[in-house]
Amino acid sequence: MPYPSDDRPDPRPVPPASGAPEPGGTHRANLPLPPPEPVDPDLGPGPAQGAPPESRLPVLLAISLGGGAGAAVRYGATVLWPTPTGAFPWTVLVVNAAGCAGMGVLMALLTEVWRGAPRLLRPFLGTGVLGGFTTFSTYALDVQTLLDGGRPGRALADLALTLLAALAAVTAASGLTRWAVRPRLSRTGRSTV
Repeated sequence: MPYPSDDRPDPRPVPPASGAPEPGGTHRANLPLPPPEPVDPDLGPGPAQGAPPESRLPVLLAISLGGGAGAAVRYGATVLWPTPTGAFPWTVLVVNAAGCAGMGVLMALLTEVWRGAPRLLRPFLGTGVLGGFTTFSTYALDVQTLLDGGRPGRALADLALTLLAALAAVTAASGLTRWAVRPRLSRTGRSTV
């Protein structure tokens, strides 16, 4: 009982034991398993829908390899362009904006031009390389470090500028990419890549 001082019953529901009837008369053991996630949940069901777990290994490997490459490039950027303590974290802002621009280009190409692209291309480049390259955690840590260092103006500027730069980069890059490929698509009526 959650209330030892009185006789009130425990308000939390008690889960049924394995195989015990669920509300409505069904048994857990008889319920179908939910379908596995598609390779790319943003695009809906794809070739991986209903695929056994072992067939997801190539996707996991593609994401892992891409993520390692993207993180290594980001680390290289911080080594080449370090941010002194208390200074504005320009490196992380530029990295995040560049990664968002890359994602804008990639998604425009995948949806407008490369519709038949290999199924591992988006997990490798999008989730892997660009996901490993960009960093929300370092962005948040930089804001906290600036606040802790008594620089609230710089912290708020970083908070706002990074968000605005990232949104502007993805919007501009995807729009410019669509604009650049549109004449080619309208001449042929289909993707040429």
